[in-house]
Amino acid sequence: MYFVVGPVLLYLPFVFMFLYISLNYFVKGKKSVCIVVLGDLGRSPRMLYHSSSFAKEGFHVDLVGYGGSKLPDSIRRNNDIRKYLLPDVPACVKYCPQLLVFILKVIFQSVTLGVTMLFSPKAGFIMIQNPPCIPTLAVCWLVCWLRGSKLVIDWHNYGYTILSLGVGKQHTLVKIANWYEFYFGKFSAINFCVTNAMRADLSSLGISANTLYDKAPEEFKKTQVEDKHELLLKLSEKYDLFVPDKKSEKDTEETVLTVKQSDGKIVNRQDRPAFLISSTSWTEDEDFGVLLQTLHEYEIAANTKENKLPDVVCVITGKGPQKEYYKEKIEKAEWKHVKICLPWLESEDYPILLGSADLGICLHTSSSGLDLPMKVVDMFGCGVPVCAIDYKCISELVQHNHNGLVFSNSKHLLQQIKILLDDFYTGQKRLTEMREKLEIFQAIRWHESWKKTVLPLFTSEKLKVH
Repeated sequence: MYFVVGPVLLYLPFVFMFLYISLNYFVKGKKSVCIVVLGDLGRSPRMLYHSSSFAKEGFHVDLVGYGGSKLPDSIRRNNDIRKYLLPDVPACVKYCPQLLVFILKVIFQSVTLGVTMLFSPKAGFIMIQNPPCIPTLAVCWLVCWLRGSKLVIDWHNYGYTILSLGVGKQHTLVKIANWYEFYFGKFSAINFCVTNAMRADLSSLGISANTLYDKAPEEFKKTQVEDKHELLLKLSEKYDLFVPDKKSEKDTEETVLTVKQSDGKIVNRQDRPAFLISSTSWTEDEDFGVLLQTLHEYEIAANTKENKLPDVVCVITGKGPQKEYYKEKIEKAEWKHVKICLPWLESEDYPILLGSADLGICLHTSSSGLDLPMKVVDMFGCGVPVCAIDYKCISELVQHNHNGLVFSNSKHLLQQIKILLDDFYTGQKRLTEMREKLEIFQAIRWHESWKKTVLPLFTSEKLKVH
């Protein structure tokens, strides 16, 4: 008896693994999907939109990713969406040599992600956001193989191109990441991507994808003046920029853009500045220096005697590695006609502020040249025209002289802003024309587009999980 127990215990892990795999293949997955983001869930809007749309169509949704930013109420309070937060990589790891940091981080993330997914309820489909591709693609492919699930990839960009921004295109890690990304990408049952240009590129690599353009959800719309006034009053408690330099009347409730009249009606101030907005990730593929130089030149132009340009309030949202560097530069600027603010916003306040803007500025250039800036989608959803920096496929979203303008440098952007704001107080002809053309874009929202492109692939008999 004593000679038998040892070998039996030795084989138990293999027996357990066999039963686990067999059970997962024989037990049919529910009408369910596991959505994986190896990043801050609150800063991954497209994947949150996927989650909401799946839940609306009767799917059980498991949302796996990191905490950090506050999730929207529509996600937090939805009982059909279960949240699984991954543990952060231990802080002590950052004190190791750079290569060792990368290796330890990959190992830690692989284990925590794999364990979380293996011990959560089985999902018929596992949808991942790419990038990041390491280690997400390999881990999720392995989990799909063990559990009999279908792998779905939503290609937002290419991970290896983002890596190359930091270490250079010829670095060995970039070459490994390039091979790894497209090798595991070919194991997916369904692929989505954000542009037709990316779809063509994936096709050339042997990966068939469906283009799912980003569309703004319903909450992104033109902000009513009452909602604008309420938000600016709230922000003025923390940021002086939203307080008017001069009040039109004593004891009136005013902001830099709005005023509450004696009869209680809230209106836009007649002398209000132009409200520009930009959202940035403060990374290498978004050169904020372009906008800063443009605003510096605008300040000089606004100081001339023949100036008819309005003052400008520029709000920049987002967070990232270069934010503090540029924040110091902004604080040193002594400008009279241009004011800049970098506010922290609740997720519910972001669409309201965006819908209050006169003009949006986009500095996104794309590491691959194949993705589109979601911030412009949000601005368009609010009916805000955009000046966007030019790159390979931006024309799939911003049509020059139609719904916005495309620029190549700070001098070009300055010319565009001056042209658009030249008649700010006397009609806003160009801005109005662009707003009218954006109504076509606003007519189709995320869920409607999602139902046409995504839902049929998840209800197809060929792809149902058995």
